[in-house]
Amino acid sequence: MYLKMYHSPIGDIYLNSDGEYLTALCFKNTMDYYRYIEFGEDKDLQIFDETIKWLDIYFSGKNPDFIPKYKRNDITPFRQEVIDEMLKIPYGKTVSYKDIANFIAKKRGSKTMSSQAVGGAVGWNPISIIIPCHRVVGTNKNLTGYGGGIDIKYQLLRHEGVKMDDYIIPMKGSTL
Repeated sequence: MYLKMYHSPIGDIYLNSDGEYLTALCFKNTMDYYRYIEFGEDKDLQIFDETIKWLDIYFSGKNPDFIPKYKRNDITPFRQEVIDEMLKIPYGKTVSYKDIANFIAKKRGSKTMSSQAVGGAVGWNPISIIIPCHRVVGTNKNLTGYGGGIDIKYQLLRHEGVKMDDYIIPMKGSTL
């Protein structure tokens, strides 16, 4: 396992790689950091260079037009469906967990799909920002469910130009 740190304008980000693929990207000292980051050798790798280029573009206020090669362990078909939907969310836009659940249900020919199941799949994302789980919000624009913390979710959305006046910041919960 290899490790690299990136200094972003809103906090340090740690990157993991198996040597070929990005396996985690998490803000330091967050729930996701403690859940996904594995300590290893600090090494210059092509995948780290590619990911840092992506982050530099993103934090300069632009939408990167590529996705670094990533690999997620223990992927399930449902989690992949949710990832595919998250990757469709445009820069500077948000969708709700319910929106994703409804889209997947429709695609499957079902009447309903659990928003909580979608939330579980979104929350299993170790590739923060690149797989844009921060763009998924609760019903009525409730900023909930971000393993990087609600403050970072808020800052990422604001960075992308989302008008934050209509969003609700929860007063309690495990992802604050």
